Amino acid sequence: MNGIPLGVCTRYGMLGASSRLRYYNFCGAFEAAGFAPCFRPFFSDAYLRKLYAGKGKSGIRGAAALLRRLAGAAFLPERLLIEYELLPELPLGVEARFLRNRRYVLNFDDDVWLKYAGRKGLEDKYDRLVAGAAGVICANDLLLERVRRLNPETVKIPTAVDLDAFPVSAEKFPRFTVGWIGTPVTYRYLELHAEALREMARAVDFELLVIAKKNLESRALPGVPMRFEEWSTEGEGALLARCHAGIMPLPADDAFAAGKSAFKLIQYLAAGLPAIASPVGENCNVLRSGETGFFASTPVEWAEALRCLIREDGLRERMAADARRLAFDYSIQKYGPIYGEFLQRTLG
Repeated sequence: MNGIPLGVCTRYGMLGASSRLRYYNFCGAFEAAGFAPCFRPFFSDAYLRKLYAGKGKSGIRGAAALLRRLAGAAFLPERLLIEYELLPELPLGVEARFLRNRRYVLNFDDDVWLKYAGRKGLEDKYDRLVAGAAGVICANDLLLERVRRLNPETVKIPTAVDLDAFPVSAEKFPRFTVGWIGTPVTYRYLELHAEALREMARAVDFELLVIAKKNLESRALPGVPMRFEEWSTEGEGALLARCHAGIMPLPADDAFAAGKSAFKLIQYLAAGLPAIASPVGENCNVLRSGETGFFASTPVEWAEALRCLIREDGLRERMAADARRLAFDYSIQKYGPIYGEFLQRTLG
């Protein structure tokens, strides 16, 4: 492959949403910018399969992943694109040895600073990595404001969708269907909002479609009409496009949730779905209240928002059209060239 060698050091392989959406899906943009990307995931897909199957995190598998990364770090090319950090759980001094004489760009989509807060020898690792980077990419405003004070060479690139993967003309499900898409890890946000979902079920007739893992049926919420579908890269867009609306509940008092990047809302835009969401973090920038959906904080507000979407003539259709129009602002089609130009400027 012709081009400047670029080591793309992701956290996961294609099965990991953050890595797939912020790195693998931009492979064409990297190549168009003159790079020859070589992907080096930290965790394997087998690790994620076990995690999503409910087997939890494994210290042994984590240590094995770290050893693999250490063994290959010395052979990485001179230009690197890194998801968060090169060597998780190791002090900066160790990582700096492998980054010496290399130019690197960091990419953040979550507030991972919380992971090392209060941990001696690690609490300032991300700050120092950011300060030494050739450039930094952030998925949301919270992260952008954090890194700008440490490194002026920054850009905001939201976690983007491929508009072609969402067939907005798809036939809707016969029953009014509200979609939620995520992983077994983030399913807890639905569980935290169980009472709001029950209030919605008492107010109107609907079905909640959970696109994640089929085995989550064992954690179905009592009093909420639910159906579970196995997530797949190929099927997610078609399933969402058949829904009537989407939801993104988040806890208001959770610092990590506040740093999340509203990707579910972006997917709903691409699918032409009005959304109901918690007014938390980047959600407040992506959802336009009254135009592409509603914010809701209490169970009553969640129920009233859904009632409006079902019963107000033409409202859902108008919001759906506005959502699809706005989706380009969060698409690979828009951000591919921006991503490529940023890497050219910082690493070329």
